Amino acid sequence: MFKSRNELNVVFYKCTVRLLEDLDVLECEFQPNHRGTFLLDYVCEQLDIKDKDYFGLRYVDSAKQRHWLDLAKSITKQVKDVDPLVFSFRIKFYPADPFRLTGNAKFMLYQQLKRDLRHGRLYCSAGEASALGALVVQEELGDYDPEIHVGDYVAAIKIVLRQTDSLERKVMELHQKREPGQEVHIPIDEFMSIARTLETYGVDPHPVKDHRGSQLYLGINHSGINTFAAGKKAQHFRWSEIHKLNYEGKMFIAHLSYTDKESREPKKHTVGWKCGSGSACRYIWRCSIEQMLFFTLPNSQNASVMSGGGFMRGTKFRYSGRTEREILTESLNALRQQHLLNNTSPSKRKANSVPATPSSPQGDLAEIRYSSLPRSTMSEPMGCSNQINSGFLQDSTIPLLETVSEEARRQTGLENNGLSDYYFRDSFDHSSSESGFTSLTDNRIGHRLINPSHNPPLSITNQASSNNSAAVINQQNATNNAKTAKRFSILHAFVPSFIFVVIALIVLTIFILESESEMVSPIRDLPEMKILKYQYYQPLKDVFAKLFINQ
Repeated sequence: MFKSRNELNVVFYKCTVRLLEDLDVLECEFQPNHRGTFLLDYVCEQLDIKDKDYFGLRYVDSAKQRHWLDLAKSITKQVKDVDPLVFSFRIKFYPADPFRLTGNAKFMLYQQLKRDLRHGRLYCSAGEASALGALVVQEELGDYDPEIHVGDYVAAIKIVLRQTDSLERKVMELHQKREPGQEVHIPIDEFMSIARTLETYGVDPHPVKDHRGSQLYLGINHSGINTFAAGKKAQHFRWSEIHKLNYEGKMFIAHLSYTDKESREPKKHTVGWKCGSGSACRYIWRCSIEQMLFFTLPNSQNASVMSGGGFMRGTKFRYSGRTEREILTESLNALRQQHLLNNTSPSKRKANSVPATPSSPQGDLAEIRYSSLPRSTMSEPMGCSNQINSGFLQDSTIPLLETVSEEARRQTGLENNGLSDYYFRDSFDHSSSESGFTSLTDNRIGHRLINPSHNPPLSITNQASSNNSAAVINQQNATNNAKTAKRFSILHAFVPSFIFVVIALIVLTIFILESESEMVSPIRDLPEMKILKYQYYQPLKDVFAKLFINQ
């Protein structure tokens, strides 16, 4: 097959995608105009994954900072400084119920959980690690066979991050006690049933520090934002309690709005964590936003543009893709449709499949024929057309439309010479933004079509048209002049108001930061105000002091 010159000059970029098993990779190609969704769709297609909304591709930039590939943006614009170009195929959104996934997607979730356990992200007790390890051995080696599984046969399998001899002995003991002859999916299901109950399920720990400087780890999953200290959950903020997420410099901030358990009164609270770098803080903020929107929004159409990072160096993000509720709704509708099809009797299915043509049998099929066929946009129920159209088609001789078949409807349309179709299309398709001259002309044409016998003298028609045109032009000129005047008046009023507001905010901010009054102490103690003071205000104050005071 020969290619054109344009096709031969197309540039292809090559990349490597690491799968959930370290030794499994995919070599992929993409073009400069391809977006992230192209690459994810290709990988999911190769792995035969239907529930692709729960997966993502992650990469590491030149500063060793991880990022999720944005599916709505160009790939090349996101990985400019990445060399070699390597992506990691990972679970991005861990569902609250892992059994919602089906087929290979469910097995990939199991592979991800095994990887989390192996790398220490799925933190658990020694007993839980032993139970999970026995299930891993059962899935990989099958039933215990004393002739094959001899010695320390578990040592060759990496189960947890810090694997000890005592853990391996306990895993072998539990593996040997398992009932033989089980199907392959049973240990996988048991593994996920245990993993879903752990506090670190679906958590990718982010190292942060609290206001005291203590080391913590942030874990973000389907339930909300969790903090972990020494392997134990310290705090849990549900998505329903989080009012806003923001970041300033290295500080990740969560604005909470909740009801106090004792007083039953609504309260607001702000929590901040210091990240290792500004890019790491921005990455945590975006991960939190995506997790929150995926698990809480009813549909992606309700997703608004989220902004963070302050006024000067802010970041805007808009969620792309489906939400979990959309996925579940679509699956539920598919199950209902399948249930209806299965419950439909063979006789009814056969009757519904009979084409509605004039040669079809009469009798019981007549009702099915007329109810199942699509109707024309101009057709009305039989016997009602004359009553409905009597107000504007008094002189029309167009015959009634019958929805017998597509062929009959086409023949009827040809016999009507397109007059009725033109009238309906002309009446409903014009928008209100069109000029009055067009509307007047269209109404006059429609009037002549409906009443062809009524033709006014030519001179009177031209005179009326001239007068109408002049009136409409004058009206348009007046409207344009009014819009121009309004635009300039708004502009003149906006600039001084904007300058006044900026000056007032600057003065108020300086007063709050410099004042020692108890009245403004709650505002002065906010994390945002502290960040503003120590990262922006104090350096600017020192610069001005050196320039003016020292002179």
